Amino acid sequence: MSNTQELTSKIWAMANELRGNMDAGEFKNYILAFMFYRYLSEHQEEYLVDQKIIIPEEGQSVNDAYKIEAEDELADYLEDISASLGYAIAPNDTWVSLNEKIDNSEVIPSDYQAIFDNFNMNAQLNEDATIDFKGVFSDVNLGDSRLGGSTTARAKSLNNIVKLVDSISYKGEDGKDVLGEIYEYLIGQFAATAGKKGGEFYTPHQVSQILAKLVTINLPEDNEYFSVYDPTMGSGSLLLTVGNELPEERRKAIKYYGQELNTTTYNLARMNLMMHDVSYTNMSLNNADTLESDWPDGVDKQGIDQPRSFDAVVANPPYSAKWDNSEAKLKDPRFQEYGKLAPASKADFAFILHSIYHLNNTGTMAIVLPHGVLFRGAAEGKIRQVLIEKNYLDAVIGLPANLFYGTSIPTTILVLKKNRPTKDVLFIDASNEFEKGKNQNKLTEEQIDKIVETYKAKEFVDKYAYNASIDEIKENDYNLNIPRYVDTFEEEEPIDIDEVNNLLKQDTEEIAKLEAEINEQMRLLGINI
Repeated sequence: MSNTQELTSKIWAMANELRGNMDAGEFKNYILAFMFYRYLSEHQEEYLVDQKIIIPEEGQSVNDAYKIEAEDELADYLEDISASLGYAIAPNDTWVSLNEKIDNSEVIPSDYQAIFDNFNMNAQLNEDATIDFKGVFSDVNLGDSRLGGSTTARAKSLNNIVKLVDSISYKGEDGKDVLGEIYEYLIGQFAATAGKKGGEFYTPHQVSQILAKLVTINLPEDNEYFSVYDPTMGSGSLLLTVGNELPEERRKAIKYYGQELNTTTYNLARMNLMMHDVSYTNMSLNNADTLESDWPDGVDKQGIDQPRSFDAVVANPPYSAKWDNSEAKLKDPRFQEYGKLAPASKADFAFILHSIYHLNNTGTMAIVLPHGVLFRGAAEGKIRQVLIEKNYLDAVIGLPANLFYGTSIPTTILVLKKNRPTKDVLFIDASNEFEKGKNQNKLTEEQIDKIVETYKAKEFVDKYAYNASIDEIKENDYNLNIPRYVDTFEEEEPIDIDEVNNLLKQDTEEIAKLEAEINEQMRLLGINI
């Protein structure tokens, strides 16, 4: 087990002990928020030292020097810090100051509310960064009775969480910052224990890796920057996985875009990206309903649509969600070319059309959905037909069942592009290739690589992959059900009747022998049969 794995396992065990009777999904809001607050505070401290804004005297801590230096000019210091970092934390609210108060038994119940209120107020000093930091701690419910029956008891519980977070070493044995890995691990663990709700904010890493690899194949090297968009971003893990697929020298030039309906999850994503060293200037995240509120660059005051497009779009939307498919949406430029709207009880195709609408002409889109999108008829069948006739569909990849949190259904990845040189569709059936886990199935690195390499080669692989022409798909009435194209049938070995009869004869003789032995034993015991 690596140093990071040992550390994360220890943190998880301690967190479980601390949360008591609180639901894991709710407890995550506390521990992850305090991890983020510590990160921001320490990041600010590094900035003050690196920029020589604070120069501690020998034996003096940075925090003490900050308190003294900023005492008479606090407003100026906060303005300067916010201008560079997008946020600012006053000397009395830093992570070090909070821990000193706890150690000296000086924390009063109102301190935590004051710290978050002050952070929120200072987040408005830099107008360009307000959306990135304002309200980021709004899900920390300081009055939850499960933390304690009184304000004092609740403050004590919060103190314990702070001390747990403070005990974490953010550096690995090699000196590398492992905070992002720890944060990501904890999100995954909370998702695993949250049941169905876990799938709402986390995509299993193996699935994220497949999507990320698919949308980063053959990237143009002359691009000044690379933009990726996730319309249902959850905790932002999928966006980060895409970033990790780019060469290291290009990662600082990635622009991350995302929308998320759930405010708690949106806050998680903001924290997650920043703790993975993504600058607030390189991310644009929105707390909104993707199907109701198109990306902010949508329709202007004159009613003309000005869509923003991206180099890559990835998505793992809620499966077969309900949505408002009122007829007025047929005028929405995202949907109007298709003549039909996704059913009110199944928004799957609405997410597909939204995503392809925001893909640029050279980019790639990959989205995970239930198999129903491949064959359901009526409006969905019509939309599917138009997508195929536009030659947008590039590949259909069948994944194994039971990969996701909260649902055991098998899923499929659809890969789409706008300018395809060929008119065929690659079908991959990877549904039977997985490693069985205790609660969930998993994909190995080899199985992930096989999917990606098969997609790249776009060649026939017996019982695994098939390139179907548009004519074949038309003959199947635009039904994309994978077994129609990839034949995975395995012939059973012929039965040797003579061998079966010999085995039956042996069994009969063995039974007769055993019965004779039993009868003899019964006779010796004086039992009449």
